[in-house]
Amino acid sequence: MIILLKTSIKTLLFLTIPVFFTTFFSGCHSGSSSEDADSTKRLSVPVFMVDTGTAITVRDYLGTIEGKGNVEIRPQVEGVLEKIYIDEGSYVKQGQNLFKINELPYREAVKNAVAEETVEKAKQKNAQLEVESLKPLVDNDVISDVQLQTAQANNEVAKASVAKAATAVATAKINLGFTNLKAPSSGYIGRIPKRIGNVVTKGDSQPLTILSDTREVYVYFSMSESDFLHFTKGGRSNDSLANNDKLIPYVRLILADGTEYAEKGIVDAIDGQVNRTTGAISLRASFSNPNDILRQGNTGTLKMEERKPGVLLMPQVAAIELQDKTTVYVVTRDNKVKMRAIVLGGISGSNYIVKEGLKPGDRVVLAGFERLEDGLAINPQLQNPKNISL
Repeated sequence: MIILLKTSIKTLLFLTIPVFFTTFFSGCHSGSSSEDADSTKRLSVPVFMVDTGTAITVRDYLGTIEGKGNVEIRPQVEGVLEKIYIDEGSYVKQGQNLFKINELPYREAVKNAVAEETVEKAKQKNAQLEVESLKPLVDNDVISDVQLQTAQANNEVAKASVAKAATAVATAKINLGFTNLKAPSSGYIGRIPKRIGNVVTKGDSQPLTILSDTREVYVYFSMSESDFLHFTKGGRSNDSLANNDKLIPYVRLILADGTEYAEKGIVDAIDGQVNRTTGAISLRASFSNPNDILRQGNTGTLKMEERKPGVLLMPQVAAIELQDKTTVYVVTRDNKVKMRAIVLGGISGSNYIVKEGLKPGDRVVLAGFERLEDGLAINPQLQNPKNISL
C-alpha cells in the first residue's frame, strides 16, 4: 500500500510540473503579444519633420510693353506728302527712306540762297577793292585816315553779309534734306495716319509714324508702396532692384495667351517718387527680344520672385483651415497627435512659410486628418525630405 501511494505521488508531480511551466511561459508570452498587438493597432500616419530652408515667393504685376527705342517720326519742314516708301508693320533698317515731302519749294529756296550769297560775295569784293585803292592815297597824305577807316568798316560789314548768306544757303540745304525722312534706327513701323497728298507740318499733333526698335523691350509696371517697401527694406538699395540679384534674381513674363516668355528679365529702373493719387510706384524691367515676339503695346503679367533664406517651411497639405485659423496636427514625443494653431507668412511653391506656432524639428501630420483627434496615439511614418520639396 505504501509503495503504491509513493508511486501515485511521483506520477502526479511528473504530470503537474510540465503543466505549471507551460502555463507560466504561456502567460509571459501573452503579455508581450499584447504590447505588440497594441502597437500594430495604432494608425499609421505620414508625418513631416519641419525645418528651415530658402523660400521663393512670387508676386504678380500687370505690365505694358514698349520697344527700347520708340522714335516718333515727325516732319521738320512743312509741305505736301509726296511719297510713302514703307507700310505699317514693316521692318526697316537704319537709314532707309520712309517718307518724301515735295521738295520743289525747298530746292528753289536753296537756289535763291545761293544767289544771295553770290551777291554778297560781290559786294564784299567791291568793299575790299575800295580799301585797297584808298591805302596808297592815305600813305601819300592825299586823303585822311577817316575815309580809309570807313571803307574798312564797310568791308567788314560785307564780310559779315557773306557769312550770313552762307548760313542761309546751309539752312536751305538742310531744309531740303528734311524733305526726305529716313529711319534713325532699325525697327518696326507703326500706324501711318497720313496719306499721300496730305499737308504735313512740324506742329501736327500726330507723328507720321512711330518706329519701334524691339530687339530689346521694356515692360513698365506698378507696385503698391507696401510691396515696394517689402522688396527694398532691410538695407537693400533704394535706387535699383537690379543690384539685388541674390534676392531678386530675375523676373518672368507671362504673355496674354497664358504662356511664359522664354527670356528672363531684370528690373533695372525705378521711378523717383510714389504717385500720390494711386499710392503706387512705377518700375521697369528689361527683356531681350531676339525672335521679335514682343511688340510695342503688348501687355503681360510680370512674376517677380524673391528669395527668403532661413525661413521655416512646411508642406501645404499639412495645413487645416478652420474658419479664419490655420492649424496642424503636431506629433508629440510619445507619438500622440495634438492640434496646434499656426501663423503663416506666405507661400513658396508647394510649401507654406510658417511665422509662428512651429519650430525646427517639429513633426506635423500630412494626411488622414478625419481619423485623428487630440491625444490619439499613432504610428508616425516619417516621410523622406527628398520627396517633399522645400
